[in-house]
Amino acid sequence: MHALADFFSHLVQHAGYAGLFAAMALANVGAPVGSEIVLPLAGGMAAKGLLSSVWLAIAVAVLAELTGQTVGYAIGRFGGRPFVDRYGKYIHFHHAELDKAHRFFDRYGKFAIFICRFIPVIRGIIGIPAGIAEMPLGPFYFWTFCGSLIFCGGLILAGNALGTHADAVIGTVRHYAVLIVVLAVLAAVAFFVIRNRVAQRSPS
Repeated sequence: MHALADFFSHLVQHAGYAGLFAAMALANVGAPVGSEIVLPLAGGMAAKGLLSSVWLAIAVAVLAELTGQTVGYAIGRFGGRPFVDRYGKYIHFHHAELDKAHRFFDRYGKFAIFICRFIPVIRGIIGIPAGIAEMPLGPFYFWTFCGSLIFCGGLILAGNALGTHADAVIGTVRHYAVLIVVLAVLAAVAFFVIRNRVAQRSPS
C-alpha cells in the first residue's frame, strides 16, 4: 500500500497536473493511491512553483474525483451486484463494504454521499453502490462535488501553507490522517443534524 502511495506521489512530482488527475481519478475507482499523501504534496509543489497555481491544483483534483466517481456510478448502474461479486476483490470492495454504504444511504439519504467522501476506502468506491441504488445524478454530483471540494481543497491548502517543509507535511498528514478524517466526518454529521433540526422547526 505504501509502495503504491509512493508511486503515485512520484507520478504527481514528475507529471504535474496530469499526474495529479490520474492519481485522483484512480483513487475514486478503488485504487489505493493514498490521497491524504498525494493532495498535500500537490499543495507543497504549488507553494514551490512546481505547479502554477494552488487553485488550479484543487480544480484538477476535484474534477478527477468527479471523473472517477462517474466511472464508479456507471459500473454500479450497469454492472450491479454481479460486478461486485465478480470483480470487487480487485479493488477491495466486497458485500461488507456494499452493505455499509447501503446503511449510510438508509440513514442519511442522498446526504450519505457527502459523508462518505471523508471515510477511507468507502470514499473511493461510493459511486458503485450509488449506481446500484440508481441515485439521481443531480444529488449524486452535488454532494460528491461538495465533499471532494472540502477534502481536496483542505489537504491541498494545508500542503501549500507548509510547502517549504514538504517532508514534514507528508509525515504529519500520514500520522494524523485518521484524526483528520474523524473530525471531518463529525463535522459532516453535525451539519446534517443541524440542517434537519432547522428544517423541522421551519413552518411547512
